[in-house]
Amino acid sequence: MNGILALILVLFVLLLAVEGKHAVTTFTSLALNALLLIVTIILIAGGFQPIGVALVLGVLGLSITIFMNSQNTKIAGPAFLASMLVLLGLAGLMWVLVTYGVTGGFGDEDGETLEGFSLLIGVSFKQIMIATGIMSALGAVAEVAIAVAAGLTTADLDTPQAQHELTSEIIGTAMNTLFFGFFGGFAALFIWFVRLHYDVSQLLNNKVLVGELFQVLAAMLAVLVTGPLTTWIINRRRRK
Repeated sequence: MNGILALILVLFVLLLAVEGKHAVTTFTSLALNALLLIVTIILIAGGFQPIGVALVLGVLGLSITIFMNSQNTKIAGPAFLASMLVLLGLAGLMWVLVTYGVTGGFGDEDGETLEGFSLLIGVSFKQIMIATGIMSALGAVAEVAIAVAAGLTTADLDTPQAQHELTSEIIGTAMNTLFFGFFGGFAALFIWFVRLHYDVSQLLNNKVLVGELFQVLAAMLAVLVTGPLTTWIINRRRRK
């Protein structure tokens, strides 16, 4: 048994210990989402438009994440609707950032790694970055939507002040998760910048760093919008 299979087995055992029978559903949703990511890569490599693939499979991923992990339709319905609206807005935002920021493709730091390889693979690097930004933010968006919908539904919070406090706490936690995930993934690059004495202008014009910052900031904006949007959808349904 290799390390990956051992970690998967440990994950499943811990899920059983914490969630009980629901662990099977959670584990199945994780497996299906992993399969969707593999299918996404295969379709993009096969010549399909990256943005279209990300949108279609992103909807499927949201469906799996939300409806398989929440059996209550009063929670899953508003969460899915809010996530869908945020998904469309995120796609437009990523297109604007990547297009006008000119961050598609590789940076100077990738030159040595790519030496000897051809970049003429018939795929738009700009569209790949947009698709990556869309897919990477869906987990956080779905998490916030479900958490807000579950909190407002189960706790039956009717006052605007209580709803605002709940939404703010959930959003704050999700945004910190995104930030630390970004910093942890690029810690080695930050050390490189410091050791090479990059100044502020070089950092702001570094394609790799700015491209990742665009993705993180877009994900944070998506999370920030998801909470109030989910709250608005739930309150609208209550009024009806």
